[in-house]
Amino acid sequence: MLPKLFPDRDEIAAVREACEALEPGSESPAKRRLAGRVLGRRGHGKLVFLDLVDRSGRIQLLCDESRAGEIDLDLGDVVGVVGSPAKSRRGEPSLAVDELTLLAKIRAPLPDTFHGLTDVEARYRRRYLDLLMNEDTRAQFLLRSAIVTSIRRYLDGEGFVEVETPVLQPRYGGAFATPFVTHYNELAADFYLRIATELYLKRLIVGGLEKVYEIGKDFRNEGVSYKHAPEFTMVEWYEAYANYRDTMERMEQLIELVARDTLGTTRVTFKGHEVDLKAPWQRVRLIDALAEHGLWLRDEDVLRAALNDRGVDTSQDRTWAQLTDHALSSFVEPSLIEPTILFDYPIELSPFARTTDDDPTLVERFEYFVGGMELGNAYSEINDAEEQASRFDLQLAEKQAGAEDVVEADPDYVEALTYGMPPTGGFGLGIDRLAMVLAGRDTIRDVILFPALKERP
Repeated sequence: MLPKLFPDRDEIAAVREACEALEPGSESPAKRRLAGRVLGRRGHGKLVFLDLVDRSGRIQLLCDESRAGEIDLDLGDVVGVVGSPAKSRRGEPSLAVDELTLLAKIRAPLPDTFHGLTDVEARYRRRYLDLLMNEDTRAQFLLRSAIVTSIRRYLDGEGFVEVETPVLQPRYGGAFATPFVTHYNELAADFYLRIATELYLKRLIVGGLEKVYEIGKDFRNEGVSYKHAPEFTMVEWYEAYANYRDTMERMEQLIELVARDTLGTTRVTFKGHEVDLKAPWQRVRLIDALAEHGLWLRDEDVLRAALNDRGVDTSQDRTWAQLTDHALSSFVEPSLIEPTILFDYPIELSPFARTTDDDPTLVERFEYFVGGMELGNAYSEINDAEEQASRFDLQLAEKQAGAEDVVEADPDYVEALTYGMPPTGGFGLGIDRLAMVLAGRDTIRDVILFPALKERP
């Protein structure tokens, strides 16, 4: 029977630190306890060298069988050891082992310890082995965790309140997307996995919380790509008495801070480009960005023809709004390598954003991009119930014109607005995509521990 516990253990990093003051070939009289997995073994007579790994690092175990007993282990076994910090004659931080206890026995062979898991799909399906064998993989997911911690610390420090809103919702809203549908047996009704947290968070602004945020999963029953996953992590915040200009500045502050917290620098390499996330970012009106590509065209037929001439398949685009969004994603977004804010969007693309003061056909909305990829979306929120109801009517007209992805009307949300919502700035950030940028990964699956995959035959 294997032991149930191995108490009072240190982490390897702490023992390595204790070894620093030692001279090569010397040993401390202090006793330390370590536990971890054996991922390397070398032998020289009765002296066995083991590589022990835990979450904090790796250390060499010096096992003299006349002192520690016979070493009968396989690579991958989990052991507990008691011994003294030491430094080998070559200066390697080590633990001279007095006692060794088997804590878990490996029953299947590990992948090659030098090459690790090289098949990409195998890494996704057997992430536990990927984490075990690849230090880079462990580092990138520790980085992702640090990103979330940094975001949370910033928002808490700015006086935001973290909340939880329903994942199962009777209506889906807050974005243009196809939902996952489930059935609520007790209520005898279809419910939806949320596509955004937006509308519930804004109800809390009506309720007087003023500054709220949520970090959590959203779900969209759509395609998979290097930047799209059906299950993904977002942070959304809503701030009373702020507008999209205030939110731009807060976004820049946040991303610069997160980069410094997690990497110690604002310079990153993403998709072959070195970029600097330091504020301020360049700001470009969406109209001007489309015009640079010859695609700011208000006539639907003319815009469709222009896109078709450039090889874009517009057969699924039923409305001018869909064509414009297609122009943005196909030509403008890939060109935005340096950190960039695109602002002032057509009203047809933005059912929850307030109109600008000088042009009622545009709204106070921005999206922000790094390395040719959108990271998130924000705007000055509509806080007038009648205006919001009319925007829902505009979405209904889009649907009747053939658009499939529209924002469905939510009369309960409109009712909440009738009680008065302060002027509010709203913001969303894709944490998976930010992790891609900071980790320098080209695909979103690399930064999701267990990405969605087809079942194996």
